[in-house]
Amino acid sequence: MATLKEVQSKIVSVKKTKQITSAMKMVATSRLRGSQNAMEAFKPYASKFAEVLGSIAGKSGEGASPLLISKDEVKKVALLLCTSDRGLCGGFNINLIDKAEKMLKSELSGKEVSFVCYGKKGRDWAKKLSNPIDAEYIGVVGGKVDFSVASSSGQALIDSFLEGNVDEVYLIYSDFQGMAKQVPTVKQILPIPSLDDVVTEEAAPAEDGAFLPEHICEPSSDALLGEMLPKNIFIQIYDALLQTSTSEHAARMRAMENATKACSDLVEELQTIFNKTRQASITSELMDIVGGAEALKG
Repeated sequence: MATLKEVQSKIVSVKKTKQITSAMKMVATSRLRGSQNAMEAFKPYASKFAEVLGSIAGKSGEGASPLLISKDEVKKVALLLCTSDRGLCGGFNINLIDKAEKMLKSELSGKEVSFVCYGKKGRDWAKKLSNPIDAEYIGVVGGKVDFSVASSSGQALIDSFLEGNVDEVYLIYSDFQGMAKQVPTVKQILPIPSLDDVVTEEAAPAEDGAFLPEHICEPSSDALLGEMLPKNIFIQIYDALLQTSTSEHAARMRAMENATKACSDLVEELQTIFNKTRQASITSELMDIVGGAEALKG
């Protein structure tokens, strides 16, 4: 049985750990609020952009932009993997990496796959593979997400696609569906599967009988579509980074909450052990006293 000093030392250690996890939960909660506000503030812009783009796409043909044309044979694929830079967020990064591993073994089996990594955890995992890493962006997810990161990385992917260096581009990110649910999601962003997919899920559905404005295109719908489709790629990447960042903070907050609760339970168990050990020590000392007294009587 452990000594009183050992048990007391463990109790002090667990209480200090509880203070740390509780502080980390508060920090994650604060950052979650800011990240969630940024994600919500971006939705009106993405919705209106999708509405205008969908209106213009309805007037254009399938060959209006080379970004809509699929390659006859897919050999080279770029995989955009969004993860966090830090751990202590439960299975958040593991689930995203597991999604990428399943894609490599199933849909992308036998193809040349390269990575574009947003976040240190995904970068570290990709380095263990034989697949090349075209670009890495550290310090993007988890903090203030800058749109310039999405636009610069998206433009590099578009150029690579147009030059024939990449045949398809997939995006793996965490879809924030609530405080307790973040779903690893795969989305194809290049080539754009069809003009119907140009109108993203962010676009608000029109009410029955609502007036839908017809956008006047100048110079032409095809020319405008060619300008707006690349920006739609940037928006999808930026939205994925915002959702992944929000999901990371939510996952860390939940993980630290569980860790704090586990520390409280462990302190109670150790306190019970401490009391039992102390009682056993007192009983042993009393038995020694009684035994000594009986010996003196004899």
